[in-house]
Amino acid sequence: MVPSFWSDLPAIISDIDAGARARAIVISSTGKHFSAGMDLSVFAGDSGLATGGGATEQGRRASFLWMLVQHLQDSFTALERARMPVLAAIQGGCIGGAVDMVCAADMRYCSSDAFFCVQEINLGMTADVGTLQRLPKIIPEGIARELAYTGDRMPAQRAKEVGLVNQVFDDHTSLVEGTLEIASRIAAHSP
Repeated sequence: MVPSFWSDLPAIISDIDAGARARAIVISSTGKHFSAGMDLSVFAGDSGLATGGGATEQGRRASFLWMLVQHLQDSFTALERARMPVLAAIQGGCIGGAVDMVCAADMRYCSSDAFFCVQEINLGMTADVGTLQRLPKIIPEGIARELAYTGDRMPAQRAKEVGLVNQVFDDHTSLVEGTLEIASRIAAHSP
């Protein structure tokens, strides 16, 4: 999730929604992992979180940080605002910001090799882009707290047991095919 991702994702979702270009949206990935989460370059450079937008006064730096976090949160809220269902097809690692993103989806499916990790705690950060707000509405609060406080990995089968994912598929190919088939069944119904 490079810096441009945070503007590109909501723009794409908004375009699909505004133009009624789809009846369902499936978010999937290629490669070994779904997503390693936020590219830490978001925190570096002239526009990074650590700079405070170039402000030198503490209050302005804090205000910049608050506005930036709101922008990041809104990127995933775009998934919730879409009028069509959003399905996430997750293989391999779903780490950090990726957990934030899939928590904003309507339905989550994964392959048997998937795992979920609220990685922010392992980096000394707060999972403030949606995980802490959305995850306890999906799975039991105590389990959400355990993930947020420990940074442990939750394997696919456990994610199914606690209700984080709807179904576990054998591999990436069957995951994508199965999720697209579910999206097709949804799209066949009247809006």
